[in-house]
Amino acid sequence: MSGEMHRHRSSLGTLLHHVHVSGPLSRAVLAERMGVNRSTILALTAELAAAGLVTEEPPAGTTGAGRPSLVVRPSPEVYVLAFDVAVDRLTAARVGLGGRVLDRRSASRSRLGVDLDTVVRKLVSMGRSLIAPEATCVGLGASYCGMVRPGDGMVRYGPELGWVDQAFGTELAKALDLGLPVSVGNEAHLGALAEYERGAGVGVPDLIYLHGDVGVGGGILVGGRLLGGDGGYGCEVGHMLVNPVDGRPCLCGSQGCLEAETGEYALLAAAGRTPGPAAVRAVVRDALAGDRTAAAATAEVGDWLGIGVANLINLFNPGVVIFGGMLRDVYEAAAPQVAARITRHAMPVSRERAALRLSALAGDATLLGAADLGFAALLADPLLAAA
Repeated sequence: MSGEMHRHRSSLGTLLHHVHVSGPLSRAVLAERMGVNRSTILALTAELAAAGLVTEEPPAGTTGAGRPSLVVRPSPEVYVLAFDVAVDRLTAARVGLGGRVLDRRSASRSRLGVDLDTVVRKLVSMGRSLIAPEATCVGLGASYCGMVRPGDGMVRYGPELGWVDQAFGTELAKALDLGLPVSVGNEAHLGALAEYERGAGVGVPDLIYLHGDVGVGGGILVGGRLLGGDGGYGCEVGHMLVNPVDGRPCLCGSQGCLEAETGEYALLAAAGRTPGPAAVRAVVRDALAGDRTAAAATAEVGDWLGIGVANLINLFNPGVVIFGGMLRDVYEAAAPQVAARITRHAMPVSRERAALRLSALAGDATLLGAADLGFAALLADPLLAAA
């Protein structure tokens, strides 16, 4: 491919990415964002429209003289199937270009042990029920609550259920039989990217996303890029040591990890509750309502969470720390304890610009991150992927 052709395809991908993450944009806005003239935008949008990837129409409420700049919209006929595998729940969704969840299915997941066949079977059943024959599926993406090898979707380690070297991506693609590979990523990594693209981290290229499922995971962006580490297994902040003296045992084999002190088991044990689908939210609700035992439990967990966040602020100097998943609920009740630890332990010059925010995407952060994995090939080379 010539350099000129490569630049042209890159420009097509850039334009499509803008309308994918920002929604409908006028040609004038696109020209400004991309630093090109309107005739170039006209040519690019014409190609994307011919490929069925965008539509163009006058802005709503247009009246009077003059020719208003047409609005470019992502096509409603282009979608991916996105899958989210949490410790005790499975979700499948049809997500349209533009990031809108068009339809979804959910099912509970047992915590009994290695269950690759069961997970794949349930996801395939849900995924096939979401296929829209009149539209075009351009990709498949999945989020998994464990350490995932980049490239082939192999789950190297899933501590909660004992998954070790399970070929999740390969098996799911084979069973779906749609002629498309399944791109798989770690749930917290994908949540971080999704919050940066369209959530609480928009415009903040240096951010930390903390995701609570049963355990705790993290995604760290530096300059807008995920910090993956040498093998792609970086940002395991849940296994950062915060309480080495008398810490709770952790499933990773250590003790006193951030996950062990702030995860679901720690909170429910401190509150005297048993695990269940809504157990964490019940503790948080009761704490906010004045229940002393629940309030003490959230304060204890918040104290350890604050120590972990202070360490992360000192290490990475983020512009924002985002609390997602279960930790979104916990932070609502434990914000004073988290803030107190940050004030006490984080360096003033590092913490002064670090905003603490709840996930704006809430329960959909990891699912939308998985969807963007499915859209990656299309956004990299729209005409090739569409063909």
